[in-house]
Amino acid sequence: MDVSTTTWVLTIVGLCALIAVDFFIGGRKPHEVSMKEAGTWTIVWVVLAILFGAGLYAVGESRAAGEFAAGYITEKSLSVDNLFVFVLIMAKFAVPTIYQQRVLMVGVLMALVMRAIFIAAGAALISTFSWVFFIFGGFLIWTAWKLVREARAEEQGHEEEAYEENRLLKLVERRFPSTSRYHGTKLFVVENGRRLMTPMLIVMLAIGSTDLLFALDSIPAIFGLTQDPYIVFTANAFALMGLRQLYFLIGGLLKKLVHLSYGLSIILGFIGVKLVLHALHEQGVHVPEISTPVSLAVICGVLVVTTITSLRASRKLGREEEQAAPRG
Repeated sequence: MDVSTTTWVLTIVGLCALIAVDFFIGGRKPHEVSMKEAGTWTIVWVVLAILFGAGLYAVGESRAAGEFAAGYITEKSLSVDNLFVFVLIMAKFAVPTIYQQRVLMVGVLMALVMRAIFIAAGAALISTFSWVFFIFGGFLIWTAWKLVREARAEEQGHEEEAYEENRLLKLVERRFPSTSRYHGTKLFVVENGRRLMTPMLIVMLAIGSTDLLFALDSIPAIFGLTQDPYIVFTANAFALMGLRQLYFLIGGLLKKLVHLSYGLSIILGFIGVKLVLHALHEQGVHVPEISTPVSLAVICGVLVVTTITSLRASRKLGREEEQAAPRG
């Protein structure tokens, strides 16, 4: 898909305008986000993504529309898995409920900027070195296996649900003194003549830097579905921008998605194989390549099956706990 500089500029301006509307309507004043508000905005962002994909199809870019749909669904499903960690971060830093939406908004914006840099670097590598697909594919297959092992360990109770700060965040906390309590949405305060960080800034850095680590999985995954930087960027943008509302909407549902890690491992492994086949094809080896419609069907099918089996397993576990509970 040939995208002009003007189209890139208009797209970025349009996304910035949508983010500004989201902020001034729902995020400017700290408050507890209701299920109605979260549900409404989640629907808005999903509809906007659908309209964008439909717009691509309407202008004759049917292939790009299919790649956007596959990329968006993949990135959205991976971002749902990221919400588990966001919940742990919020708990670790004891973020008051009324400030959580501001933390998520700034964290997501940081993540969007950093992912744009990742995407540009990835696109440059792919356009220059076709063997990079072997690395991306192998990394995704390894990540898929790692997810399966972590899911099994968690089921057996061998994995503690704890958030471990990354090195960047630890360095910031050591080098820059901070206050022990929140001061509204302020990032810095002056106490006794000293300029100090607040926990608000630290937790924002935690969300943003953690998502940067998640990008190591998601960016190679979407490059396995499309090598078009424009589609990669817009799919990531639409998936991330609705993440804040999704956090509040399905926060309680996350614990019920017990098989999500298995589903994501299948998707990442599938895309990894797709990348390896594409890399072999680029090297002149005659191997079958997986089309975008097949990729979209596999991704959607895995997510549907995973959701159904997760909810069934959660209901079964709930009934067993009720039966095992002592009767008063």
